[in-house]
Amino acid sequence: MPVSIARTPMALLLATALTGLAPAGGSAQIDGLDGTVIVLNKQGDDASFIDLASGAIVATVSTGPSPHELVTTSDGRLAVGTDYGGQTLTVFDVERAAVVRTIDLGRFTRPHGIVVLPGDSLVAVTSETRGAVLVVRIADGELVEVLETEAAGSHMVAATADGTTLWTGDMGSHTVTELRRGTAAPVRALSAPQRPEAVNVSPDGARVFAGSNDTGRITAWSTATGEPTTVAEGFGWPYRVFLTPGVEQIIIPDMDNEVVRFFDGADYRELGSLDFSREGPQGLVLHRDGRHLFLSLSRADRIAVIDIATRAVVGTLPTGRSPDGIAWSPRAVTR
Repeated sequence: MPVSIARTPMALLLATALTGLAPAGGSAQIDGLDGTVIVLNKQGDDASFIDLASGAIVATVSTGPSPHELVTTSDGRLAVGTDYGGQTLTVFDVERAAVVRTIDLGRFTRPHGIVVLPGDSLVAVTSETRGAVLVVRIADGELVEVLETEAAGSHMVAATADGTTLWTGDMGSHTVTELRRGTAAPVRALSAPQRPEAVNVSPDGARVFAGSNDTGRITAWSTATGEPTTVAEGFGWPYRVFLTPGVEQIIIPDMDNEVVRFFDGADYRELGSLDFSREGPQGLVLHRDGRHLFLSLSRADRIAVIDIATRAVVGTLPTGRSPDGIAWSPRAVTR
């Protein structure tokens, strides 16, 4: 039976008193966590750089319109965000907390889902209006490759560990589409429950996952056979399907029901849940310790820090207005 950890206002006040965690909107130093969390604030058109040593925002940097998704290179030197309200990517130097480049994608408007490809020189990013995944060089903004999904509403993208295979969730076509680097046409499209927004793929490429906004169902497909398996149901808006590095856990923020649910990555057994009433759980990123998860709370203007081993909130961090896409870097801001 799932274990639910309620977080009522009284519970939050008690937690603050007992553990010294900051209340909503404040900052908290969390022992053992290093580096910088960067989060994009959709209503502020900016990014917050949060120092984990102090738990404070150390810089706020302007982006393009309506920034949504964010990734960092494997060394944490650069962060790249999608400006969903336009046609640009914003590239940040993390240590300087500064924009070093704005990449104009031209006719490829509404960029949204984004992943960094192995080698740290390229990103793959969706253009929702054009039904394409673009491979873009970070250093100079060159458009290296265009992979057509031949689908409507290709919103999010996921990549295998070797970066050769990508999958999109196609909200208008009700499909998940497989793409391969070097091949302009899609490899295949698998029928999905309606409006699959969230999508992810296991590092080895053996399973692809998607969350249906209309049916509230999470589905996993075997990429060898294309056969679907229902992982879980009962979601209002399964905003993302987050996989821990070895797919030990599948973590899904439900934006409408305002809860985060945890599942075993092998047998899909539900492990527990955390309530985020009136807080709007959205983006997720894992610290390199593999234990602490940062969750953006878009209706509360803060980040929850979650211990995924105990499924408990251990701290909060401040943000700007309506935080969404989130990333972590081992580097500290030094400007």
